[in-house]
Amino acid sequence: MAFVRFSNESLQKEPERLETLRKRHAILAAIRRFFDAQGFVEVETPCVVLSPGLERNLDALEVIGAGRTKFLNTSPEYHMKRLLVAGLPRIYQICKCFRRDERGPLHQTEFTMLEWYRCVADWNDLMRDTEELVAIVAGTINNGTTRIRGRYAPIDLTPPWERISVAAAFQRYADTNLDDLLPDEERFYRLLVERVEPRLGRERPVFLTHYPADMACLARLDPADPKVAERFEAYVDGIELCNGFSELADPEEQKRRFENELRARRASGKIEYPVDQRFISALERGLPECGGNALGVDRLIMLILGANRIDEVMAFSETDL
Repeated sequence: MAFVRFSNESLQKEPERLETLRKRHAILAAIRRFFDAQGFVEVETPCVVLSPGLERNLDALEVIGAGRTKFLNTSPEYHMKRLLVAGLPRIYQICKCFRRDERGPLHQTEFTMLEWYRCVADWNDLMRDTEELVAIVAGTINNGTTRIRGRYAPIDLTPPWERISVAAAFQRYADTNLDDLLPDEERFYRLLVERVEPRLGRERPVFLTHYPADMACLARLDPADPKVAERFEAYVDGIELCNGFSELADPEEQKRRFENELRARRASGKIEYPVDQRFISALERGLPECGGNALGVDRLIMLILGANRIDEVMAFSETDL
């Protein structure tokens, strides 16, 4: 699929791009059918927020002229969990999210996120949701087949997908012992991007599981091994598709982790965003046992349609503004 700058003129002259937008619509409709059939409620939460997320690897866009200092959300997570506490046990949302300085074949500053949460569930339930959803959506677009064209070989999306721990993946693909690597996060992420991620999900998708506890600010720790968290990411064709976990419900532990993230942001010279006190208050009222997942919709569409860049599957990219 060739990349075309999608101006008003090309809207009329590029039938291939128009067909892509029709398929995008069909994929979004299939996602909604999947969750609606299971009794999920589709919700909407604010795009302009007081706290955009404290994770050290995320940077937000400030909103000028909004009175108090506010930001475009990097994820709807805090507000969606408040809805869980309020009494909605199964919710999902397809929304716009924004992250500063994220541009490239797999990144845009503004992108579409699918995020969902289910109570009385954990990360295993969310992994099953993910593999079933992706296979169903692919089949809807590809006349029932769950095979897609990968960059290296055809990829079969049929569940169940492989699960491999972060430690095992680093040993297999980077010949590195994770315990020897940490706490050098800079080297960790360099090896992850350069040697591990490109090998994941080439013929079948894979869940990368059991992230180090310090790299899972909002996830529950594994009771059997508190050095790691019940966090996963799904990879298809070497591309990260989603980030999910069993949700942390302990308000005191959450506050401690937020403080750690703020110290890390301060040490690296990044903006220290305010803590969302209403989110903390919701945790204090009691977050039910639950799992959640955030999936990049543009990347999912790109993979299913065999595109090379996510801006090929958007009506307008940042270069068309």
